[in-house]
Amino acid sequence: MDCRMDGCAIGSNGSGSKSCGPLSDYRIPDYILKPDSERVIVDNAPSCPVVVFINSRSGGQLGSGLIKSYREVLNEAQVFDLSEESPDKVLHRLYANFQRLKSNGDLLAIQIEKSLRLIVAGGDGTASWLLGVVSDLKLTHSPPVATVPLGTGNNLPFSFGWGKKNPATDQEAVKSFLGLVKEAREMSIDSWHIIMRMRVPQEGPCDPIAPLELPHSLHAFHRVTGSDELNVEGYHTFRGGFWNYFSMG
Repeated sequence: MDCRMDGCAIGSNGSGSKSCGPLSDYRIPDYILKPDSERVIVDNAPSCPVVVFINSRSGGQLGSGLIKSYREVLNEAQVFDLSEESPDKVLHRLYANFQRLKSNGDLLAIQIEKSLRLIVAGGDGTASWLLGVVSDLKLTHSPPVATVPLGTGNNLPFSFGWGKKNPATDQEAVKSFLGLVKEAREMSIDSWHIIMRMRVPQEGPCDPIAPLELPHSLHAFHRVTGSDELNVEGYHTFRGGFWNYFSMG
């Protein structure tokens, strides 16, 4: 395995509460998020625009409660339930819309893309899933990711100063977390690349039985072709990447 520094997370500057300031600092207009929405004029660009991804299945019933509070505090269209829509679809659509708007000279889209921050609430696997999606987009400037501890281990949030304890889900707790996100500092995170080889069986195929769903924490994972320099005769070789930790069995 090897690693490279190409991920960006944001670490909390402290565990205390922070005033979030005006909620307009975080809200993104509909037309930025939805390509078919009517363009609106906004006096000032949000200073800390966020897109929020929440795993509603994490933390018992906490995920559903967080979704409700975030949608009440922010624009409902910038808060996504990962059980309903995957982050790769959301971010591909968002960045395609950024490009369209920027080509039309939309200054607000330029400013929001530049200062965008992502929030992900879930376990370590959910956080790794979003980090992998952001990495695979291969953006010139990747948006930093803040992690809400909503799983069991919560090692990623703990490592970046967000704690291990599942959060409160009321509006005041959400506003306090937004304040922390606004003041948080950007930090690099390791992306680990892994290569796995399995000897070709003498009889029968080596391919997994369909449908196979790989863990979301594995990103860009695929079987190499016969012409790939990593291919070794007599073996099936798979390559990919992961964040935080990898386990088998």
